[in-house]
Amino acid sequence: MIRHLACVVGARPNFMKMAPVLRALAAYGRVRPVLVHTGQHYDENLSEVFFRELGMPRPDVHLEVGSGTHGQQTARVIERMEAALAQGPPGGGRYDRVVVVGDVNSTMAAALAAVKLGIPVAHVEAGLRSFDRSMPEEINRVVTDAVSDMLFVSEPAGMENLRREGHPEEQLHLVGNVMIDTLRWLLPQAQRQDTLDRHGLEPGQYGVVTLHRPATVDRPETLGPLLAVLDEASEELPLVFPVHPRTRERITRFGLAARLDGKGRLKLLPPLGYLDFLALTSQARLVVTDSGGLQEESTALGIPCLTARPNTERPITVHEGTSTLVGSDPERLRTGLRAILEGRYKRGTCPALWDGRAAERIARILAQ
Repeated sequence: MIRHLACVVGARPNFMKMAPVLRALAAYGRVRPVLVHTGQHYDENLSEVFFRELGMPRPDVHLEVGSGTHGQQTARVIERMEAALAQGPPGGGRYDRVVVVGDVNSTMAAALAAVKLGIPVAHVEAGLRSFDRSMPEEINRVVTDAVSDMLFVSEPAGMENLRREGHPEEQLHLVGNVMIDTLRWLLPQAQRQDTLDRHGLEPGQYGVVTLHRPATVDRPETLGPLLAVLDEASEELPLVFPVHPRTRERITRFGLAARLDGKGRLKLLPPLGYLDFLALTSQARLVVTDSGGLQEESTALGIPCLTARPNTERPITVHEGTSTLVGSDPERLRTGLRAILEGRYKRGTCPALWDGRAAERIARILAQ
């Protein structure tokens, strides 16, 4: 009997996590994955380009929810996901399980729609906790795990979190990190890109910046000083900053671009596709970010990472890896940058099971 899995993506990080799972599931003929795209991200560089670069099939179902407030977006995904699940997979039959990844609104909403219909849910990247309920992603993680009965975990701290929350051991699977599967699969291709040449960069002679979280970019008194430190540091080391649409709007609204003194080499770029972005990050001397995924990727690549957050749901990147939390404190950012530039920064190691085969372990369990 064919088992139908509704595999849900909605935002940029989801595609990188689902792509290796879909490839791994192809080895199991009795399993039919149905790719459902909620449309939470619909910008060309935040969505469509990822299907091309990651070799993902076109979505079987597209919900086209678009943007909106957290409540609006969540409600639309629940409503449209419920209808899609009730209709069943293309070609007939019923869904045996819904597979969600990560911690975006689509993740939580799709999980809720499924369990309301009695369809079991598997959560890839379960158990991560920042313990900061002001982060929308933290709410999404907690709720999704609470309604899932198959929990695929990327690091040991996630297993402990789920045990503490009362999940039975048979639901927990420490499988490794699917984000690193995608990184390792595409790294050779990314480094063959002419990305560095196009931006006038030399390997190891520049840094990469990404900032997009509301706590980082939504207030001028937070974003302004951080940009000032980065502009100052770029006088010594060129910095490239692919700017998320949200962040660019804030920079413009707050008048911060005009406040950069022009002495530095902080270069603002539009959002990049994954291959171009990986070409930049994998050959950088350092990374400054508030992204969870980039904390993981920099650890896997062995590149120093200053994380502009007061906490992280990925503690292994700090305890074993290359990440250091600097919060939104410009002095801590300046100190971290100085340590890296002077060769005094920690080395870090790549965690166990971040070996590029996490999706194979997940597919084997799903197929059973």
